[in-house]
Amino acid sequence: MERARSNHDLKPAKEAGLWESIKETVKVGLQALLIAVVVRTLLFQPFNIPSGSLVPTLLIGDYLFVSKYSLGYSKYSLPLSEYLPFEMHGRIWGAAPKRGDIVVFKLPKDNATDYIKRVIGLPGDRIQMINGILNINGKPVKREQIADYSTTDAFGQPTQVPQYVETLPNGVSHRIIERDGDRGLWDNTNVYTVPPGHFFMMGDNRDNSTDSRDLGSVGYVPFENLVGRAEVIFFSIDEGSSAWQIWNWPWTVRWSRLFNPIH
Repeated sequence: MERARSNHDLKPAKEAGLWESIKETVKVGLQALLIAVVVRTLLFQPFNIPSGSLVPTLLIGDYLFVSKYSLGYSKYSLPLSEYLPFEMHGRIWGAAPKRGDIVVFKLPKDNATDYIKRVIGLPGDRIQMINGILNINGKPVKREQIADYSTTDAFGQPTQVPQYVETLPNGVSHRIIERDGDRGLWDNTNVYTVPPGHFFMMGDNRDNSTDSRDLGSVGYVPFENLVGRAEVIFFSIDEGSSAWQIWNWPWTVRWSRLFNPIH
């Protein structure tokens, strides 16, 4: 007859089972972490919009996915790239953005701060603002005025501002706003000639955007500094609301913006 197992016999079995469970949990956790790192580094990276420079296309509180593979890979495709102990130059499988794409890039001034703007000028282009009208290579870009846009002025007060549909030379159309009319700080400029291997970026909120028009703050953006192209809004919450306050989501989430492609 088989002897009944004592508590002393069961204890090692229980400990072995617990240890196997811990190892399996750690293994699954490490696999999930590895997958997340690979996806974030090579495929998609999430970003949130902290400023209104791309209003009305992107709003403060929008969360979006940026595709990295669409533009190839450079040093700045890697997480915490500013801390890498080695130098990397150029791009692997690089594909230049198209005029009108919205892209995330590292600010050339420090190669660390993430900026997001619209590609307006390609290498060799001549860009100029004349009375609020964008000019590319000596030709004014078509814009059509539509209904005013509700936003806030420089003092944070609600206001209605002129809104236009701007159509770039390659046929890409997008909305812009002119908070200060056609006499804003950057509505009349000299001619900018985009250097080889660089791009000229602008915000759709033309009077509330620090972009390539300000050569001291942004200027021309090297191809190497591009991180990826904005693809889709996966979450959006009212400005001033906290995403972690789930109990407020029925009222604060901008449901109509979820999963909207970015143009």
